[in-house]
Amino acid sequence: MTTKQRAYLKSLAMTMDPVFQIGKNCVTPEVTAAVSEALEARELIKLSVLQNCVDDPKEMAKVLAERTHSQVVQVIGKKIVLYKESKDDKKKIQLP
Repeated sequence: MTTKQRAYLKSLAMTMDPVFQIGKNCVTPEVTAAVSEALEARELIKLSVLQNCVDDPKEMAKVLAERTHSQVVQVIGKKIVLYKESKDDKKKIQLP
């Protein structure tokens, strides 16, 4: 992913509300499955990490990206933005 593409995705994510909240159980198989399904449907999602989660959001973003075969767009504070390109027939986001 180029920096121009990442900047474009960041601009799209700024107006989005978080789709999921990750709590004290952190990254469970259920959370991973739900994030994967959301990525298939939307391509770009924002996650919120709650205060009671003790893990580092950057590490959680890496783990989620590996498990869902997606890319980390950004991690700011307790917000994570992930992107996964859909198949050609379901594409919603055209990268520059």
